[in-house]
Amino acid sequence: MDEKHLNAGFVAVHLGYHAQENMQEYKAVCQKACKQAMELIRRQASALDVIAATVAILEDSAFTNAGIGSNLNLCGNVECDASIMEGTSLLYGAVGAIPSIRNPIKVCQALISEQKKGTLSCGRIQPCFLVGNGALQWAQDHGIKGVSMSSLLTKNSLKAYRKHKRRLSDVEQGVARTRNIEETNAQSECVTPASDPIHDISRCSPMDTVGAVCVDADGNVASAVSSGGITLKHPGRVGQASSYGCGCWAQTGRGTVPSVACSTSGCGEHLIRTLLAKECCDGVLQSDGCTTIGIQRVFKEKFLESPFLASVDAKLGGALTLSHNPDEGVELVWAHTTESMCLAYMSPNSKAPKFQISRLPTSSTAGKSLQIQGIHC
Repeated sequence: MDEKHLNAGFVAVHLGYHAQENMQEYKAVCQKACKQAMELIRRQASALDVIAATVAILEDSAFTNAGIGSNLNLCGNVECDASIMEGTSLLYGAVGAIPSIRNPIKVCQALISEQKKGTLSCGRIQPCFLVGNGALQWAQDHGIKGVSMSSLLTKNSLKAYRKHKRRLSDVEQGVARTRNIEETNAQSECVTPASDPIHDISRCSPMDTVGAVCVDADGNVASAVSSGGITLKHPGRVGQASSYGCGCWAQTGRGTVPSVACSTSGCGEHLIRTLLAKECCDGVLQSDGCTTIGIQRVFKEKFLESPFLASVDAKLGGALTLSHNPDEGVELVWAHTTESMCLAYMSPNSKAPKFQISRLPTSSTAGKSLQIQGIHC
């Protein structure tokens, strides 16, 4: 490998919400993913192949809400969302609410690979986004084996599901009792249990999305994201991890224009309504070379103050954004309104991946405050 390729490349990964007791597992899987990515970059693998392999490692961890160990939907099943965007071709591949697949990100990779082959017989258009059983059938038709639903369940995911189902049942029974009381006493001032924070499932269940951004040895970028979605979601619900411009975005630069890539995390509905991944990349390209200022402006004007989230009290989102210029290197910025964000990154000159937890300041309120940091290498 020549000197140019030897020192080229970069990868960063993220997890969303996390439990303190699982910190060592988070660190281990993030570092494993970064090391694998850097090994592939050194072998001059494409950005598409690097990003898919990296996120697949995150999906294989029982401690992330993606692939194995994902949140269960209302019926107790796993349905996953994922997407990839390749910066050079600008192609995008995604699956939504896909059941019985261990690594949804590999289906997204295959969707992009098939799109590169051109149209199907009789001029039919290659799909870029498939959902549900149709996505599963396509995956199996293209050599990706399905797995049993039980193989995607873990002790922790089942325990969480049962706990939240009990809580949901208690709340719904309480609401019914309250309605009966109100019908017999119009002056009743009983408080609906659903309004009590102790019954708010979203406050105590993981909404994290795993994702990654990378630069390959030739300077091409890609991004990817994967998620099991929110707990007790309605079957068929699709979140930002599948949605175009919301979960991930990547564009390889031309001339003096830098390459950009972004992967997001948080509440899918908030990210879908604000196209956060694309907005972050656009913000970088419009920031005259200052990635941090660009991302800060996007989170303030396009997310926290977005008219599309005017009715939302706590706006929960996070983004890992990369900017690359061959002459200036890589700038990586992470920003979040969630309580915390877990990430790791690695360059060819690193002896080991750098792992860290980003947290909101103690006095800040999740969904209303922003934490933003970055590095240049």
